[in-house]
Amino acid sequence: MKKLSYLIIIAFFISGCSSFLEVDPKTSISGENVIHDETSAKAALSAVYVALRNYYSVSFQSIGYLSGDNIEWTGSQSQIQEFINHKVNPENSTLEQTWNGIYNSINRNNNLIKALESSNDLGIEEAEKNNLLGQAYAIRGLNYFDLVRVWGGVPLIVNPTENVGENSGIERSSIEETYSQIGNDLNKAEELLEDTNVDRFNVGKNTVLALQARFNLYQKNWAKASEYAQKVIDDNSYELLNPFSSFFKNNVVGTKESVFELFYSANELNSHRGQWQPQSNGGTRQWAPNSELVSLLNDPITGGSRKELIAKDNQGRWYGNLYYRSPAIDPTYIIRIAELYFIRSEANAQLGNYELALADLNKIRNRAQLEAKNSTNSLNEILKWIEEERRLEFALESDRWFDLVRTGKAQEVLKITESFRLLLPIPYSQLLADPAIKQNPGYSSN
Repeated sequence: MKKLSYLIIIAFFISGCSSFLEVDPKTSISGENVIHDETSAKAALSAVYVALRNYYSVSFQSIGYLSGDNIEWTGSQSQIQEFINHKVNPENSTLEQTWNGIYNSINRNNNLIKALESSNDLGIEEAEKNNLLGQAYAIRGLNYFDLVRVWGGVPLIVNPTENVGENSGIERSSIEETYSQIGNDLNKAEELLEDTNVDRFNVGKNTVLALQARFNLYQKNWAKASEYAQKVIDDNSYELLNPFSSFFKNNVVGTKESVFELFYSANELNSHRGQWQPQSNGGTRQWAPNSELVSLLNDPITGGSRKELIAKDNQGRWYGNLYYRSPAIDPTYIIRIAELYFIRSEANAQLGNYELALADLNKIRNRAQLEAKNSTNSLNEILKWIEEERRLEFALESDRWFDLVRTGKAQEVLKITESFRLLLPIPYSQLLADPAIKQNPGYSSN
């Protein structure tokens, strides 16, 4: 009977909530009387991960991939081409899907957080309760981090929605307020989660430390970014695997390279795979490495062993081969240990610790079978090397656009003439649903 109840709860959170979100992306029904014990709380957390995997499968990734300078779109949908052209319209359906998907994840976290914090009658041991809460806070922090990177300040919804339309009238917070919310969520998660065995598919203490490192890098808190990255790097649970392809080839998952990756299965496929693979492999190849990226990856001076990221189909066309499995159970990589080395390198460079910065950068280069960079006293030169290396290391992991924006290089590199386009427009459906939400400057509201 308990197993049946668990399945009913899972079905409720996965299907029932989403139907309300089609009406208003910020609304859903509450978890009241649904989360009533440890089993139902764990079911609710499983639904949180479902929502996270959903928006990290295609919609959010499309924005990151196509807005940068590594990937081209080979399909026919003009709305997708808007990201490459940097002329995105508020009516763009990918924007709406991403916004809805992230707020869906947020609301599921809000339901779980409220249920766990407002009741002492769930019969959950304190340690397990803290573990569940810590994961919910961390994922909500990641949700808002993804929102602020795309749109800037957004409505901060931190309580579950119990009735459709209940959150109408909540204005957008500023970028600073949104980052403050992210920091609060991550700090709370860090306090709640204990050092336990590493789980690369669920949020643990080290996942939060890694998210903290990334968060502080974006905030230009260099010392904190370096400190958090150091904590993760110092844990021997993680390793820069050699050769480069060791973290994804031969159907491996959850390797020592991975700090946090999203797990998919035959019952919940990752749509990534079909977007990358060519027709001869059962895909559509709508996302493809552009000629510049192909050249950089195939050049032994710049790409080294990272050329394993791409392959040719039977028509001689290059395609991305990070996601290749059949069925499409490829993980989505949220954080790899390589990113922590980059974060520590960039932070140390900004702090004037050039030798330390170069040491980490050269570890990445060595793993890619590239020659070490020589010593330099130029901050701009080191930062340029880091930028170039990150571009290729994470070429198929949708980081490039966000890196260019956060470092102030997007307009120069991508030839964007209008600075307001560094933030994307709020989906038009949201403006219609709630007049309190105002459009980003530069974009039409109707």
